[in-house]
Amino acid sequence: MALMLLVPISSALALSFAGYLAYTVMQQDEGSELVKHIATAIREGARAYLKRQYTTVAMVFLVVFIGLMMLAIMGYISFFVPYAFIHGGFSCGLAGFLGMSIATQANSRTTTAAKKGLDTALRVAFSSGAVMGLMVVGLVLFDLSIWFYLLNYFYRGLEIGARIQTITSILVTSAIGTSLMAFFARVGGGIYTKAADVGADFVGKVEIGIPEDDPRNAAVIADNVGDNVGDVAGMGADLHESYASSILSAMSLGAIAFAKYGMSLQGTLVPLTIVAAGVLSSVLGIFSVKVGENAGQKALLSALHRGVYLTSFLVFIASFFIVYFLLGMENIGVFVAMTVGLVAGLIISVTTDYYTSYAYGPTRWVASSTQRGGATMILNGLSVGMMSTGAPIIVVSLAAAAGYLLAGGGSDPQLGLYGVAISAVGMLSTLGMTLATDAYGPVADNAGGIAEMSAQDPVVRERTDALDAIGNTTAAVGKGFCIASGVLTVMALLSAYKGQVELLMAPKTLEMSILDASILAGLFIGGMLPFLFSSLTIGAVGRAAEKIMIEVRRQFEEIPGLREGKAKPDYARCVDICTAAALKEMLLPGLIAIAAPVLVGLLLGVKAIAGLLAGALISGFPMAVMMATSGASWDNAKKYIEAGHYGGKRSIPHRIAVVADTIGDPFKDTAGPSLDGLIKLMSMTALVTTSFILRHALLS
Repeated sequence: MALMLLVPISSALALSFAGYLAYTVMQQDEGSELVKHIATAIREGARAYLKRQYTTVAMVFLVVFIGLMMLAIMGYISFFVPYAFIHGGFSCGLAGFLGMSIATQANSRTTTAAKKGLDTALRVAFSSGAVMGLMVVGLVLFDLSIWFYLLNYFYRGLEIGARIQTITSILVTSAIGTSLMAFFARVGGGIYTKAADVGADFVGKVEIGIPEDDPRNAAVIADNVGDNVGDVAGMGADLHESYASSILSAMSLGAIAFAKYGMSLQGTLVPLTIVAAGVLSSVLGIFSVKVGENAGQKALLSALHRGVYLTSFLVFIASFFIVYFLLGMENIGVFVAMTVGLVAGLIISVTTDYYTSYAYGPTRWVASSTQRGGATMILNGLSVGMMSTGAPIIVVSLAAAAGYLLAGGGSDPQLGLYGVAISAVGMLSTLGMTLATDAYGPVADNAGGIAEMSAQDPVVRERTDALDAIGNTTAAVGKGFCIASGVLTVMALLSAYKGQVELLMAPKTLEMSILDASILAGLFIGGMLPFLFSSLTIGAVGRAAEKIMIEVRRQFEEIPGLREGKAKPDYARCVDICTAAALKEMLLPGLIAIAAPVLVGLLLGVKAIAGLLAGALISGFPMAVMMATSGASWDNAKKYIEAGHYGGKRSIPHRIAVVADTIGDPFKDTAGPSLDGLIKLMSMTALVTTSFILRHALLS
């Protein structure tokens, strides 16, 4: 149990270093009064949106909390679950808020730093991203420490094996709060940011023919606000949930798998100590990221890769000693399973770079197709996205199979399932570093917008655009990383769900066959849900973007002197339109995610829920990867043209690329990344309601 102290110590290290980096960012020069004014408008808009979003989500949480309390009163779940639900949601929201707060402070400072050079700007933007990464891992480990010690004290009368199994069972079901908060943060933020982005780009670049982020465009502040509420706060909350879920599922399965060997505590501590080692490794990896002032895109990518590879190597070394010390040489296969997940994450990172960066052939091919018309660019972007699904799906499939067998699944299925969960932990053990590479992108994007609006020297925008292009690639990597680790986690949660059902049905076992009618029905319904969900979220972006386009056109027509730059647009009106649309449109997808497993279970039985989750996993995974890659490829193809290829800015190929990019926006930043949340929220809902559904289902 003394080894458990590494978890709160690592949490303190992560939060302390995040505070130090935040302090260093705040010490940088923010720039001129105009730069400060623009940054303040973005900051205030982002905070106003999060305040309204969190108020709306709080009402949903109150309803769910009451439902969970009723289940607890009726004896279906522990009384700790409703309170852990609230705590998890609060922590997840806090991670998003803190990350967004530093991002909105770093954007103007990155713009000013870009006057000095590319490396200086990278350091400011990347430091703010590192704050987000370290804040997420630090808060998750802090929360786990609190609940572990609290529950360990409360159940101190139980034998150690029974105590650990009870603790992990409560913790894994309580993660529904984190899942629900992450879901709304990602969906609501995604709708907001892409409605503003699509509306601003289409009217500004295509119809009016003005530059991106031109201050005459009424939607530019809303667009920059959206980068923060969607790509920082939403993404941070999403990865907070992925990180917590992977750790909790591995802890739960470890307690079960090693119970027969009298090592439940050791099996639980392995994932916790691995991620604790990942914190220190991430801190060292963050220090290694730097480039020269005249670096190109490949050099920038290499700098970020260097940090990721160093972090991964250090986790690899530490994990061997952790597994050896806790589980012994006879279970060293658990370490190999972790390594498989770690390597799988790196492979996904490299393949995503290849398909989305304009340093490589696929995205340049998409850019070149603008010379032949808009249809060919859209078709080629879809083709690249579909092609890109092959590598991550094969890698994750092999990682799951290898993790199962290497951990001992051939002789003990419980150990095999634990190996799958440990593979997910291995993939996310470097999150402090990998999230830093993801979260810096929106800061660079904002910095470019501020540079344009404040009429900086063109070299400043060139430098921020170089950082932003890499940010598109790292964001696609982060999304692929998130959904891939989510797949492994949901595989583990599926086994946890089966185990929970069998525990409640004892001495019966849950026999599942693909030919079972209820399972087939669940598979088809689950396979359909990602399509329905994507339709709702993409449609939401379209409806909100239409309102933005109408408003921007109205202001150009009705405000005298706006086209000539002699008058200021009403930025606040577009911010309000996006906020209202996002909050309204995020509720129905959330209701579907919560209601689907409950309704399917009550109507078709607990077997159908297993089919539902498997079906959603099978269709949602490739859809999410395809949309993330296509969107990033279209976006970077546009940036490749803006860099002076195929006619450059305001050419016909550029206009075509802008249209394709607006199609890709809801793909890569709304529907695609939200599918991960959909699958995990349904899995958590199924776990929490298992006992109730088993008792009240129409079909057994």
